[in-house]
Amino acid sequence: MTKNETRKNASYVLMLINVLVVILVSSNLRSPIISVSPVLTDIRNALKLDSFQVSLLTSIPLFMFATCSVLVSRFSHQFSISRFLMYSLIILSFGLFLRITGSLWMLFAGSVFIGLGICIGNVVTPGYIKNNFPKQIGLMTGIFAVSMNLTAALASGFSVKIGEWTGFGWRGSLGIWLVIAALGLFVLILELIFNKRNPDQAKATVSRSDFNMFKSAQAWNISIFMGLQSLFYYCIMAWLPSFLTDYKMQGESTGWVLFVIQITMIPVTFCAPIIAGKMKNQRILIVFICTLMFVSTMMFAWLQSQWIYANAMIIGISNGLSFSLSILFFSTKTKNSANAVKISGMAQSVGYLIAAFGPPVFGKLHDWDISWKSSFYFLSFAVLVMFYFGMKAARNQYVED
Repeated sequence: MTKNETRKNASYVLMLINVLVVILVSSNLRSPIISVSPVLTDIRNALKLDSFQVSLLTSIPLFMFATCSVLVSRFSHQFSISRFLMYSLIILSFGLFLRITGSLWMLFAGSVFIGLGICIGNVVTPGYIKNNFPKQIGLMTGIFAVSMNLTAALASGFSVKIGEWTGFGWRGSLGIWLVIAALGLFVLILELIFNKRNPDQAKATVSRSDFNMFKSAQAWNISIFMGLQSLFYYCIMAWLPSFLTDYKMQGESTGWVLFVIQITMIPVTFCAPIIAGKMKNQRILIVFICTLMFVSTMMFAWLQSQWIYANAMIIGISNGLSFSLSILFFSTKTKNSANAVKISGMAQSVGYLIAAFGPPVFGKLHDWDISWKSSFYFLSFAVLVMFYFGMKAARNQYVED
């Protein structure tokens, strides 16, 4: 075998490893949190939790996202991206282990480490994609989004069954994700070994960037767009069972509505970045996304549970598009991987902070107006603001310009 053939084969092997890294890391970015909801009653009964303590199980990771994303981006230049991702999975695995020990304080401590581990993966992975797949950003962003949403759908649908199959109840439901984290660690270690044995292969490192994202108008456009699309998603996910029950739907039927939303999102999150990545600007997609979201809110406000499965598909399509576009902006609206990581950190910090206010406001408006119409008018207004910032974010302009 010639030297050129050896290099070519090594390049193919490295590319395969890189693809597996994206798939396995993204598979760990939602499922550890989503898997909690189906077994929340079991956890509550086993550990005698009150309502406030129950709420902490989901709020702690979101709080970590909002507070740590910018810090992660600032320290990202100190390690190779692969090593940083490896640390994120180690932290996540430690958190997953603590969470299933059966102690109340370990449950909360585990949630902190899980939030931090996922936060690092959320922020750094777009930079990894930009560095390793500069000509396939749209495709790999699609694979990233599909892997994240597919495992989240599996976590929400099979969490209880997994506990039954393993014989460990809620501990089995939550502990099974240690296996996925371990697989991700294994592949990242393979990549690090491969790079050491092949010094001619470029290392995926993040250079230091002194660019201040918070002074970039385009960075704020992207961050606010991401925050408002997340706000829409979390309001619907948090309150859909409640308002559909008020609309006279049975509990089992509301579960199928959630299933339709998640399944619809999967093909959209794959195709959207590929299509959007080939556009000079993505304004037509912003118009499409916001139109669908606005129609969805009006359908809930005025038609209630009529045409509910059609509405579920509208939500799945619009949220799949908006989420994928938000992630794609991190890579396509920056000039290098260092700034891709920095905008990822800023957008997710600002975005999750905005999103965190959505469900409480949505619910408080329901206390004032039990018909839910005021809640959906609030969501409609959020979509209009999202349209304004989305049109600006979709321009053919870098955050550095």
